[in-house]
Amino acid sequence: MAKGYWVSVYPAISDPEELTAYNNLAGPAVQAGGGRLLSSAGRVVAHEAGITHRVVLVEFDSFELAVAAYESEAYQKALVALPDGIERDFRIIEGID
Repeated sequence: MAKGYWVSVYPAISDPEELTAYNNLAGPAVQAGGGRLLSSAGRVVAHEAGITHRVVLVEFDSFELAVAAYESEAYQKALVALPDGIERDFRIIEGID
């Protein structure tokens, strides 16, 4: 079964400390949904049209689990805490089986 991944790119973060409330709720919600944080705010080398913004990568055992975790009540509460000064490009993708 192909794994599922959350890929988040943050083109604009007005104040990184504003992410604290979201992170405090999102971390446990992701873990409860079976997600494993693979990368968060690490170094980025961009090529071609790439831009070196913060990238967060989370792995799930399946695409369906990744979607379910996003739709969970716990993660939806975390999304409410995501500040207005944060711009985020979020995707759920299916890995190669």
